[in-house]
Parts: sequence; C-alpha cells; structure tokens
Amino acid sequence: MSEAPEDPADGDAPADDPGVAVVPEGWEVHDGALEREWRFPDFPRAWAFMSRVALLAERMDHHPEWRNVHGRVRIRLTTHDAGGLTRRDIDMAAEISTYA
Repeated sequence: MSEAPEDPADGDAPADDPGVAVVPEGWEVHDGALEREWRFPDFPRAWAFMSRVALLAERMDHHPEWRNVHGRVRIRLTTHDAGGLTRRDIDMAAEISTYA
C-alpha cells in the first residue's frame, strides 16, 4: 500500500485526491464504495469477525454497511457525507483486512 497523507484532517479527503492510499489488497471499488466478502467455516467465526469490526467502527466513528449470511460476511465502506470513498474508508479497509 502506498503512503497516505500525513495531515489527520485529510481523513475525509476524496480517495481520488493525490496522495491518498491505494485500495487495500482484496477489496474492490463498486459504485463509489470499497467492498469485500469473507467466508468463514461457520456462523460463530463470522460473528466473531463482525464483533471485532464493530469495535473498530466505534473507535473510528465510521460504520460499515454489511451483510451476514451464515459464514459469509460482506462489507461495504463509503463516506456518505463526502459522497464516496475517502481516506477514512481506505484506512478502515486496511485494518479490517488484518482481522480475517
């Protein structure tokens, strides 16, 4: 992943601004949002992953859209107030990727 802006105020800068980090591995951009799906062996493991993501969302004050069906979890990240992807979405996606 490339370097990101150092100014913390740039968290809501549009993702297409120069200097904003690239899309983390495994994530795809669809309709102005980052999306990724994980498959877990069972529901309890999927739920444990979602619980970790929920705690991250609270710490970051940035909450994902998500869907869970049995062992599958699909997450969509976008910053509605900014009208699309921001550095905050990219940072959150990178952190979430370390949880699975």
